[in-house]
Amino acid sequence: MDFIKTTEQDSHYNHLEKMSINEIIASINSEDKIVPLAVEKSIPQIELLVKNVVGKLKNGGRLFYIGAGTSGRLGILDASECPPTFGVSHDLVIGLIAGGDAAIRKAVENAEDSTTQGWEDLKKYNISEKDIVIGIAASGTTPYVVHALKQCNKNNIDTGCITCNKNSPLSLNAQFPIEIIVGPEFLTGSSRMKAGTAQKLVLNMITTTTMIQLGRVRGNKMVDMQLSNDKLVDRGIKMIMNELKVSEEEALKLLQEYKSVRQSIIHGKK
Repeated sequence: MDFIKTTEQDSHYNHLEKMSINEIIASINSEDKIVPLAVEKSIPQIELLVKNVVGKLKNGGRLFYIGAGTSGRLGILDASECPPTFGVSHDLVIGLIAGGDAAIRKAVENAEDSTTQGWEDLKKYNISEKDIVIGIAASGTTPYVVHALKQCNKNNIDTGCITCNKNSPLSLNAQFPIEIIVGPEFLTGSSRMKAGTAQKLVLNMITTTTMIQLGRVRGNKMVDMQLSNDKLVDRGIKMIMNELKVSEEEALKLLQEYKSVRQSIIHGKK
């Protein structure tokens, strides 16, 4: 099949500058409603990739996200949320972006066009066959990402991808491709919109499902979360109160002693 970038096709809307504020935001909202339905169609693809991620992490491997621009930032966002949410090491889920950390805030010119830097960035982490790499690119053509996956494949490292175009070079070079076809953007080519939302939804699925499978959740609670601020301490106290049927004072005492919701519950039941 021919490769067609639906993410770059003309918007279904025109003369945006003549629209009222209400018309603009209502139209954006209308387009956004497409996204979860598009994600739903790709659940079988997502399941295959997540099964592989779970297997790798259970056997001591790591999950890498690699992307450029918005896609790279979304990968870094998802990776950075794993330690505080699930109490895992910062080295378990790692997000890489073309242009390095500077590109998180400001675009780095031509960084995404490199055909070698993606692999070089991965090599800095001593990447191996134990790990898995997920390339993120709405277009599915970003050289930094595509060529990184090609090198991973050559080195027997499992690869997945999240893209919003069908049969893209990225999909064809990923062993576990995820294609979320959301169609043209409200603002032509602005893939930070529907495509970015789709990528975020899939990333949520990948890490949340993986961490549940790794035993980092109890019931429906984040019992391994880092207690890094007052809000999270308060949440932890409520979890302990509900689980052990104890007072707030008793829950706080347990939390202060064991520094962990999970450990507080385990020791509180003894």
